[in-house]
Amino acid sequence: MKPTLLILAAGMASRYGGMKQIEAFGPDGETIMDYSIYDAIRAGFGKIVFIIREEFAEQFKDIFEPKLKGKIETAYVFQDMDAHLNGYERPADRTKPWGTAHAVLCAKGVINEPFAVINADDFYGRDSFEKAAEFLHTDCSSNHYAIIGYQLKQTLSEYGTVNRGVCSTDNEGHLNSVVERLNISYKNGVVTCDDGLTPKELDVNTIVSMNFWCFHPSIFDYSEKLFATFLEKRGAEPKSEFFIPIVADDFMHDGGGKIEIIPTNAIWFGVTYKEDAPAVRKAIDILLEQGEYPVGLWRG
Repeated sequence: MKPTLLILAAGMASRYGGMKQIEAFGPDGETIMDYSIYDAIRAGFGKIVFIIREEFAEQFKDIFEPKLKGKIETAYVFQDMDAHLNGYERPADRTKPWGTAHAVLCAKGVINEPFAVINADDFYGRDSFEKAAEFLHTDCSSNHYAIIGYQLKQTLSEYGTVNRGVCSTDNEGHLNSVVERLNISYKNGVVTCDDGLTPKELDVNTIVSMNFWCFHPSIFDYSEKLFATFLEKRGAEPKSEFFIPIVADDFMHDGGGKIEIIPTNAIWFGVTYKEDAPAVRKAIDILLEQGEYPVGLWRG
């Protein structure tokens, strides 16, 4: 069975100031998602599932269905704030979505095979999809997940601070933790974090998570139980979020599972800020010149 790619595209894009998930960056109006989907198809994925907000459903379908029809199966899932609450009453002042792990949970029942999870607005590169597909085909199981690891220096923005999940390993080289480091900046060859945590400075080769995960469908039941606990403890907090690393940490330390770190040499880039957009277009132009992608991804 071919693996599925789950694309998280329901974010608010508050720092960017717009719907960056569907902004055109390629010469034929391709979004960053288009390049991820193209890489996924040639790596052997069999289905694309979009996690979106319901109000953008028709807009997404109008963009992607004409391109992808006959090339790969597609499905659309809404991140409904009342989904999987299992009797918990959502606070009336809650307007913020429940987070990335809840977004993944919303795909329960739609995905029944090993799958990868990515962000809509991140460019991950061909190598990462090939390695993810190989893992999902051969090694993924109910107690063995994976994460694609990037070098920190390849993931920074010239136009503002970023947040990154810093990965640490156990004695066997498996993931031990993902610690969210905030306000990361790069100046004069030095990476610093202005978040009150230690160490304040990070090595440029530090492995970080860019939210490219490889999961077995058992993650859905596991996450649902953890989400119930999360709601009991933090559901009343208006800005609390149920993140994927919360599930991963529990899976590793209490669930008896292991998460493999799969390093990639792929180039990563993304659009956190409006000012990042020209650099993204330039990076795509270079890849087109190198022949990594055809000038029109879906022509013909």
